[in-house]
Amino acid sequence: MTDAPATYYTVIDTPIRDVLLVGSYDHAEQFAVSGLFMTGQRYEPMLGAAWIRNAHLFADAEKQLVAYFGGDLTGFDFSIAARGTEFQRSVWAALLDIAFGTTCTYGEVAQRVADRRKTRAVAAAIGRNPIGIAVPCHRVVGADGSLTGYAGGLDRKRWLLDHEATVSGAMLSG
Repeated sequence: MTDAPATYYTVIDTPIRDVLLVGSYDHAEQFAVSGLFMTGQRYEPMLGAAWIRNAHLFADAEKQLVAYFGGDLTGFDFSIAARGTEFQRSVWAALLDIAFGTTCTYGEVAQRVADRRKTRAVAAAIGRNPIGIAVPCHRVVGADGSLTGYAGGLDRKRWLLDHEATVSGAMLSG
């Protein structure tokens, strides 16, 4: 029996309150972020007693998040390793195709990964996205364009969408 890989974490301050970054090394000894959670969000993990705080391991992710919140970055390229079912991972992968500053509906995401009859299952998978912001579940809206369901809270979803609209608008005019 092998020991479970160590879980590392850090907490960073952002304009939408603290963000918990969680990560570990894989079998090839590559480090990847497996969680990005906003303080108080639904499904936020409890810090484990054996978790190791190590800000250095998250330096690249933190640098990119700071640039994102500063309006200087529109996409992330730090290594991620979201843990979930094959279906959940396919939904999360589809979220990465939603362009910065745009939105799409749950039904459109369902159409991309399965079919529109799977909209509820897709919505449930989106709600369990463990790497918020970088895997942009905040860009998914209701069929009528309304803000619906966001594990981080609708106030944060609105902030992220407004931020991206402002940045992308500035990019288009400049």
